[in-house]
Amino acid sequence: MADEAVASRPAEPAAPKAKEARSPEAPPRGGGRGDDRAKDAPERADAPEPTDTSDSADDEAGEREKERERAADRFKDRTRDPLTEEEGEEGPTDAAAAARARREGQKLLSSNRDLIGFDRSDIGQVHIGDINVRLDALRSGLLMRDGPVPAEELLRIRRTHIEPDGYVRLRRALEARRLLVLGGAPGTGRASTALALLEEVTRAGEGRENSERVRRADPARGVRELATQVAGGTGGHPRGTGYLLEPALDRPGTLPPDGMDLDQLASALAEQGSYAVVVVSVGSAANPLLAGRYGAICPPAPTRELVAVRLRQRLEEEHGDPVRGGGAGGPGGGDGRGPRDGDGSRDAGGGRDRNGGAHRDRGRDEHADRDGGPDGGGDGRRDGDGGRGRDGRAGRDGGRSGDRPGRGAGPDGDGSLSLLLERAAELREDPEVTEAVGLDDLRPAEAELFASLLAGHLRGTVSRAELLSGCRGLAAVQAYEWFAGVDRALAAPPPGDGRTPVRSGTAALFHPVAFRIALAVLGGASHSAVSAAAHLLTWELSVQSDPDSTPARPLFCDDPEADLALSRARPADGVVDVAGSEVTGRLIFYRGSALPAAVLAELWDRHFPVRAPVVRWLRLLADDPRPQVSMRAAVAAGELSVRDFEHGYAELIRPLAEAPTPRRRVFAATALDQAAGHASHRRAVRKVVDNWSLHGTPAQRWTAAMALGYGRCADSMDDTLDTLAEIGVRDDGEQLAVASLNVVRLLTLPECATVLRRLAAWTGHRREEYQDLALVSIVRLALTDVDEVLDDEPGTPLGDRGDWPLLLALAATRPELTGKLADLFWTALNTARSRDVALDALETLLRSASRKDGRAWTREGLAALLPALTAEEQDRRRLDWLLRRMMRDQDRPLAEERARALWRLAVPARQRRSEEEESHG
Repeated sequence: MADEAVASRPAEPAAPKAKEARSPEAPPRGGGRGDDRAKDAPERADAPEPTDTSDSADDEAGEREKERERAADRFKDRTRDPLTEEEGEEGPTDAAAAARARREGQKLLSSNRDLIGFDRSDIGQVHIGDINVRLDALRSGLLMRDGPVPAEELLRIRRTHIEPDGYVRLRRALEARRLLVLGGAPGTGRASTALALLEEVTRAGEGRENSERVRRADPARGVRELATQVAGGTGGHPRGTGYLLEPALDRPGTLPPDGMDLDQLASALAEQGSYAVVVVSVGSAANPLLAGRYGAICPPAPTRELVAVRLRQRLEEEHGDPVRGGGAGGPGGGDGRGPRDGDGSRDAGGGRDRNGGAHRDRGRDEHADRDGGPDGGGDGRRDGDGGRGRDGRAGRDGGRSGDRPGRGAGPDGDGSLSLLLERAAELREDPEVTEAVGLDDLRPAEAELFASLLAGHLRGTVSRAELLSGCRGLAAVQAYEWFAGVDRALAAPPPGDGRTPVRSGTAALFHPVAFRIALAVLGGASHSAVSAAAHLLTWELSVQSDPDSTPARPLFCDDPEADLALSRARPADGVVDVAGSEVTGRLIFYRGSALPAAVLAELWDRHFPVRAPVVRWLRLLADDPRPQVSMRAAVAAGELSVRDFEHGYAELIRPLAEAPTPRRRVFAATALDQAAGHASHRRAVRKVVDNWSLHGTPAQRWTAAMALGYGRCADSMDDTLDTLAEIGVRDDGEQLAVASLNVVRLLTLPECATVLRRLAAWTGHRREEYQDLALVSIVRLALTDVDEVLDDEPGTPLGDRGDWPLLLALAATRPELTGKLADLFWTALNTARSRDVALDALETLLRSASRKDGRAWTREGLAALLPALTAEEQDRRRLDWLLRRMMRDQDRPLAEERARALWRLAVPARQRRSEEEESHG
């Protein structure tokens, strides 16, 4: 409004006095406060002014006024945010971001996964029902030894290997350069792809008549020694041999081969007509090799096709080879193509004749069917890069149409194989089975086990419970493989190649492990936050492993893509909370909902020496000012405490509960609540909270109050409120601020009505501390946004009003509670010590009716609350005065049209007086 308009209005009247009670014919509001109300209630607006002019009366009145001011100041201090770091700090805390981070952390660490129990003495085997599957495909290359690959294994590779995208490009590179450095994450099938490449190129080369034409090279010898061996012809290896080498680059002190070493090996291979594939794990050590002219990344095989092929094999083993037909029903291979015979051709079931030329031009390359030329199937084409056709061809899994493995396969005698394949396709898409697997994509060994479980269930040898339990065990096996013997290489001697080894390299060794742990704890946070936390944990692990040395932390050797590949992680664009605002960021998740819990279970249950550095690391995360870090870490700490509550309580919860900073105490309270979410630990957690609230230190009582605010750390809502009241009124209300905050948090739970009844009872309590607890809670209810205290996801009535004051959101979504809410807020407005703060809160509510751009905001909640709040003449006079004060505010004047709209929301037309109509239109 213009200054002239403001000046033209009459002078602003004094604020109306707080009213003692409603009219005699109306019921009392907010619960009567008995005799104690009188000592604090201000004079009635229509009471006559005192006429005593004596000095003693003036002094007495002055003292009373000063006492009222002191009481108001004390009350205002109790309405401060108890989560601020220091008393008197005015800056807001990001409670909404903390609530969201806690909610997202709980989703990622679901606590009800029934992990399968394996024989820990031999995790290399899984025995479920009558299924005994070895998981050696996930083992490190250090277990390989020098020697020929058996013919049976080569035959199996030819028949069952699923070619990844880009396979043809890899084969052509190997044929052209004789040497290929193949990179990928362990367990993704890179060694199988390497064997398939070597088997194919040597079968067409000089070593085609040699039954031992593919050999594994000793990983301990390295590229240089292999080059010397090939060039000198030592070892009796014939020409045309294919070599598979997996160098141990992850051993501390081991230097990767350089470009000259690879050139020397390639030259020796060319002289002997031989080939070699060097398999390495992606990461900083192998990146120079993969970036060179011999390097290539090996994509993983497609999960659905891999499972379909393995499943068909298992069922065919039970039923025998199906009738030979075209397309997907080729015998023996189980991959819809038919087996390759000794000269590289396919039989009639695969669509090619035995001479390999009936369906292609004689002048074409021997592998034209893979390079993209048509074969006998007609629609089984590949592009020039080896990518699978996407146009509805007869799939290698027995018919890709509709993802039904059995379609296109010739049935056996009674058609039972086709029926089993149909049932198998439905079973593997079962939502319960998918949830139990908990992995976005399966690796070869996992696909083997999954197919065995499905086939066993279809044959009746594996029960439904065993099927689901076995599926849940896939993530547990992956976690075991990630951690088993990680630092065993630290005890290995340095390489004997004559070169000086680098520093011990513990940081490089532990970083992949630390990244997986950090991702399990902080999954869904920004990639940078997870990476920074991983480096902190790498330091802690390195110091614990070698306390006499300072760990080296390379600054320019991080490879984010390698971190993702080695940890089965995926990036995603999302929203990050920064200083109360949402900004776009790059988030990171595991590729599978089962992996975070499996990683933490494996870490805590089997690797006890790791607990000390992880505890130190979690304490560091508790101090992180970013809620996306500290709250997720608190949820993970609660889950770890469930697995060993004695250790978690002694090392994490109790020390942080006694910390001087609110942030650490909130961490401990969140961990306690997470543990209380497990029925097995709920009783113990409630006992801890009860003991702290009765006999604990002030810091422990503060932590207990925060834990109670989640609603799971007491036997009932009444018990929760009793305990919060005991904490709040003790020691002259020292903890009243935090107690009132958690009373407000309870109002978002279904038992909201119980909380409101208790607040009304406290307002009439004989002790002033109980009255103050109720009044502070009421004022805080009006000043707290829903997002700051709500655990619900968006999509619920309250969740969709996240930026609303909780008081108005409840009035809009719970109309049966509106009267109680209005009575409680009326009590705060009509009590002298809370009046000023309550009026400021009411002004905040009124200004939230519409947004700055004019769009409606909390108007629906105000429309429900204001009529109940202004039922009496005195209440309407107060609203009239407040609206006029807001209109005259020099800094934030309220527009006249908005004031009129608010007045009409609150006061029906028949109750408006003429002077009010003149003021508000």
